[in-house]
Amino acid sequence: MISRLLLTFRRPLLGLAHLVFRFVRPLTMGVRAIVVDPQGRVLLVRHSYLPGWHLPGGGVEAGETMVEALCRELYEEGRVVMTATPRLMGIYQNRQASRRDHVLVYELRAFELAGERAPDWEITEVGFFAPDALPQGTARATRARIDEWLTGTPPSAQW
Repeated sequence: MISRLLLTFRRPLLGLAHLVFRFVRPLTMGVRAIVVDPQGRVLLVRHSYLPGWHLPGGGVEAGETMVEALCRELYEEGRVVMTATPRLMGIYQNRQASRRDHVLVYELRAFELAGERAPDWEITEVGFFAPDALPQGTARATRARIDEWLTGTPPSAQW
């Protein structure tokens, strides 16, 4: 029920949030990670309020470093606990969200899982997938970031 409400009002709510951010924050930052398990699979999540599969991550809060935000988001979304510093892969402007939005993408191979992530109002599914067998509905930007990671292609400037 809540998921359907979030999907129904997703665009207006995101628009309102970005309108508020325009006055409160001159720039918004987000972090995401390509979390790679020992079998070479990548972690993806499905949100209740966005269609498709995405790299785990989220917004950087005031007072957080990028890596602190990534650490928090990975635990919240996938119960991933970083055991080493992730490698920065690229910085992207996300014009789909706002002209002010930027996303930093990291690669993380050193981590532990702190139990299974149960579905809730925010995250409906979590899973590791082979890069050549991503689930149907994987977001275009997620596929592009995974492709850059796989091929070593320099990151695009745009999300």
